Amino acid sequence: MTSQENKDKWHADSSNWKLGILYFNKEDKRIFVPKRLGFLGWTVNFANPIAYVIMIGILYILYVSVSK
Repeated sequence: MTSQENKDKWHADSSNWKLGILYFNKEDKRIFVPKRLGFLGWTVNFANPIAYVIMIGILYILYVSVSK
């Protein structure tokens, strides 16, 4: 299990943020992580393959609901 100290260190590391907004860290096994500015909510860890499944699912649901 990863310590909170490591999670905080990863979150603060600019190299884990692509374009400043997309979180990508293979060491961090969390799917959802706080956004860079924590009060803005959560984002997904795009290094976790499950994140892509979730994003595709959300896009599919949006597509189905809009296309009706």
